[in-house]
Amino acid sequence: MKRFVPLIVLLLLLAGGGWLLAQRLAATPDPGTLYGNVEIRQVDLAFNAEGTVIAMPKHEGDRVAAGELVAALDPATYRSAVDLARARRDAAQAQLDLLLAGTRPEQVDQARANLAAAQASLANAEATFARQKDLAARAVASQQALDDARMALDGARARVGQTHAALAEAINGPRAEDIAAARAQLRAAEATLGLAETQLGRTQLYAPANGVVMTRVIEPGTVVLPAASVYAIALDDEVWVRSFAPEPMLGRLAPNTAVTVTTDGGGRYEGRIGYVSPAAEFTPKTVETPELRTQLVYRLRIRITHPDTAIRQGMPVTIHLPAAG
Repeated sequence: MKRFVPLIVLLLLLAGGGWLLAQRLAATPDPGTLYGNVEIRQVDLAFNAEGTVIAMPKHEGDRVAAGELVAALDPATYRSAVDLARARRDAAQAQLDLLLAGTRPEQVDQARANLAAAQASLANAEATFARQKDLAARAVASQQALDDARMALDGARARVGQTHAALAEAINGPRAEDIAAARAQLRAAEATLGLAETQLGRTQLYAPANGVVMTRVIEPGTVVLPAASVYAIALDDEVWVRSFAPEPMLGRLAPNTAVTVTTDGGGRYEGRIGYVSPAAEFTPKTVETPELRTQLVYRLRIRITHPDTAIRQGMPVTIHLPAAG
């Protein structure tokens, strides 16, 4: 029995060495094979406004289409702000229209009539003053009466000047500076209205692209602040695979090169290289190929041509390059 022990040990060593060699050969990757992961393309949706959430029709797992309404805030406050801004805009527009229309003919006629009345009063005051002056010279009238007549004459002359200026203003119409100021006020009112309408529009939240709801962060009735996330959506309008390759393989990784991508579950997809990084970087920890861990590699992205629901974000995949020419 003891004679067979060395033989048994030798056979065990040979078997172990063969097993290790087989494992090492199995671990050696195909020179036309790369490993990577499906990119995680996720977006957090948030309102750019504050208020009470009144609608969130989507739940986890629901599909959303680009431009679809996914949440809404109570718009009452923002709608009132729009109404107020619109009223102020209309008032500013009316003021500008009033200035541009100029003075009405009736106002010009009224100014002429006021001037005529003031001129008549001036003529009467001049006659009264002349009479009182003559009487005072003959010592018939008192000095007080003469002074009163002089004051009445001065007042009549001032009223003629005032009404004459009012007539000129009515004929000339508004000043250019007043019109410019009214235009500026109208622009400010329009800008305020535009801002209020923008804020009202932000009470509704729309999906930016096709995807699937991953997380519903809050529930209706929650008061949210701007930038507070309400949904997390996984975008699936395009599927990209991220991988890394060593420098010797760059000649086989030209953009638009057709490749085959397989999953551990047996899925098989066609893809095309969309991007190869122009700069080298250290191998990331997620790369599965052992010999690449200490080498500099180049990042590349592959677009899956016809994806389906079986290929999911974050899934590990294998990339098969076409045979070298």
